[in-house]
Amino acid sequence: MRLRRAVTIILTLVLLLGAWALTSRATPPGPQPLVRAVDGVAITVGDMERAVDFYANVLFFEKVADVEVAGDAYERLQGLFGLRMRVVRMQLGRESIDLIEYLTPRGRPIPQDSRSNDRWFQHVAIIVNDMDQAYLWLRRHRVQHASPEPQRLPDWNKNAAGIRAFYFKDPDGHPLEILQFPPDKGDPRWQRPSSSIFLGIDHTAIVVNDTEASLRFYQDTLGLRMAGQGENHGIEQERLNNVFGARLRITTLRAPAGPAIELLEYLTPRDGRALPPDARANDLTHWQTRLIVENAATARASLLGRFALLSPTVVTLPEAKLGFSQAFVGRDPDGHAMILSAK
Repeated sequence: MRLRRAVTIILTLVLLLGAWALTSRATPPGPQPLVRAVDGVAITVGDMERAVDFYANVLFFEKVADVEVAGDAYERLQGLFGLRMRVVRMQLGRESIDLIEYLTPRGRPIPQDSRSNDRWFQHVAIIVNDMDQAYLWLRRHRVQHASPEPQRLPDWNKNAAGIRAFYFKDPDGHPLEILQFPPDKGDPRWQRPSSSIFLGIDHTAIVVNDTEASLRFYQDTLGLRMAGQGENHGIEQERLNNVFGARLRITTLRAPAGPAIELLEYLTPRDGRALPPDARANDLTHWQTRLIVENAATARASLLGRFALLSPTVVTLPEAKLGFSQAFVGRDPDGHAMILSAK
């Protein structure tokens, strides 16, 4: 009897160990996302000294790099012959932006009649810890309003309830947003006590014509994951965007690191204008979202036929003055530019 019990116990242990081995065997890793991180955005400006003064002294960004570049590699990267550009990196909290002034050739200004539903629209959302103080500070510095005043999104909208936001413009007319999350929303780090009013960049937002088409690109091709989705409308949203009758489908996408990319599809009104076909990198409407990839050549090869490539090849940059050694530039389905680089 004891021998039989011992044999039964041993067989049971063998079966259990076998089952554990099968279930604990390492699952082959799935495909890695093409984009490893959103590194920020680059903004074309008309006057670098004026832009740096605004971002440093009004929004409290810190200048961390200032370089001037020219030559064949940069011409091929941006698709502009004879360019000479000054690039200044500005940092706020963990995030940064690049301000780019094209000393030559000069580009076109932002159209005076630009609206928030035009598809060249892009902004960055700067998180503040006190909307009233931040707005008072911006008023004191006479910033150009895009919204009439800060808006609190209503409680019926569960995804956005309690969020306070305000649109304004920098000296070149680029739209910007300040945003304050209620305690139950946003990244927990935005809720930490801070002596600073302006904390960092949560996301960059772009207007798209068709969310599904954009998801096929950003989610299925680039590998960004969906982090949230909702539909916003009502007088508060209309005043925030300063678009009468605005009803937006909003989709938030994230890479493994860095700020989010927010897709804004205007369900109404549908009269937003497309990016002009002759838009160039030196035009002040031009933004470039900076994306980090493991290998620029591999990334470009995988995007052929699915990406409007602006750089004829992967460009190797001398001395990595811009913070990366290899890169190429392309456009998403709505013409928003992005630079994919390997550090």
